[in-house]
Formats: sequence, C-alpha cells, structure tokens
Amino acid sequence: MHERERQRIILSAVEERPVATVQQFVELTGASEATIRRDINALHVQGRLRRVRGGAEAVAPPQFLGLAGRPFKVNETINIDRKRAIAREAAALCSDGDPIIINGGTTTYQMVHFLSGRRLQVFTNSFPIAEHLLRHSKNIVTLPGGTIYREQDIILSPFANDATRNFWARKMFMGAQGISPLGLMEADPLVVQAEQKLLDQADELVVLVDSSKFRQRSSLILCDLARIGTLITDEGIEQQERDLLDAAGVNLIIARAANGRVENESASVA
Repeated sequence: MHERERQRIILSAVEERPVATVQQFVELTGASEATIRRDINALHVQGRLRRVRGGAEAVAPPQFLGLAGRPFKVNETINIDRKRAIAREAAALCSDGDPIIINGGTTTYQMVHFLSGRRLQVFTNSFPIAEHLLRHSKNIVTLPGGTIYREQDIILSPFANDATRNFWARKMFMGAQGISPLGLMEADPLVVQAEQKLLDQADELVVLVDSSKFRQRSSLILCDLARIGTLITDEGIEQQERDLLDAAGVNLIIARAANGRVENESASVA
C-alpha cells in the first residue's frame, strides 16, 4: 500500500473516533508499526492530526463516532478485479424469484453489476447496493431501519425491531474483515451484532472474500467456519487455507480471471 493511501486511511480513522491506536492503524493498512509511526509523525508535522502516546487523535475530535474499519470508498479500490470476479460467481448462484440478503461491503457491492437483468427480492443494509439496483434493475429492494454510517455506506441498528426479523432468504451474501481457524472476523461490535441477526434469517451463508482476507485478523469473531455454506475467493488462496475450509465442510468456489474472462473452479467439500 502506498504512503498516500496509508495516510488517507489514518486520517479517516482518526476522524471517526476520539483516539486511534497504532495497532488499529496496523490492522487497517497491513503496514508495520514502524511505518505507521512514521506516517503519524509526518501527519503530525503537517498539522493534519495530533500524535499521542500509542496512537493519534483528530485535530477536531468527532461529535459522532463511526465504525471500526476502512471507509467504503477506500476499500472499493483495493483488489477490484478479484472482487468483480468473485461477485460474478456469487450472482450465478441466484435464481429469479429468490429472496436473498446482500450485506454491505465492497465485494458484495460488485454483485450489482451482474444482477441488473434479474428479478430477485433483495434485502440489503447497503445504500450503494440499494441505489444501484433501484436505478438499474427491476429487483425488489428492502432496507432495514437504523442509523446511517456514512463512511461505510450502511444502515445498522442495535434494536430488534428493524425489519430484519421479517425477511427470510434462501442465501445471504456477505464479506468479512478476515478469516481464521476460529471463523469469520469483523472489527466492530455493532457490525457483528447486525450481521448475526441477518444470519438467522438465511438458509445458506455465502461468503465473498478475496484471498488476502485469509492473512488478515481482527478482534471479533462473527461465526465459526462451519456456519458457512459456500465461500467464493480467488486463485491466490493457499493449500493450507483450502484444507482449513475442507475440514469445516465448506463448499469452495474459486473465481479465476484469465484472458479477460472469469473461469470457475468449484469444489464441493463434504
């Protein structure tokens, strides 16, 4: 990740919360602690944030706290070709008339490009997904109630009466902050709470993650690997990661981009 992109992520993080730690910046960017400390020092000298013990704070602390994790607009540009290939395979799992849940995220967002000619019942907490489907398709779109988080472009609510319990889906499509032997991982407790509510409303969970997510970790576990029905990733997945999914009984689909065309390698794992 380039210096300018790292520093943009650091500034975005401190604008969302009173203080962000060096370790949080490391998780967000994948950079080393030494690199993050250099970035903080540079931004402090420029007057764009204030260096504090163990991290940094905004020059003007936020009045409304956001969610942990990179903003949607930052994530959207990372591994875009892989995300598009993965999303194509995910859309191929849908049949007209199906009720589905598409959770907010930059990989799941790519599904909209392959659903424009479909007729599905889509429940989503993502503004970009809802807006694109409303403008460019005839899919029926349902949104939950809750608070709008601008940086992630999603709607979340800590309350039970947010319409989630009234929607049933054949499949739920979602991404993740990271994947480990312990399960799917996320960075924010409110995101975990909202996603766990949605999980209860779907027959099958389909996870869309590029292969870099197998090397990322976060502090919160959303669900164990056995809860996943199908996982779609790219050809960068390593053998030990395949074995991990195999042991958990996950159906693996690998989206492969070759000669401008996406190929599919599907392995049904029992």
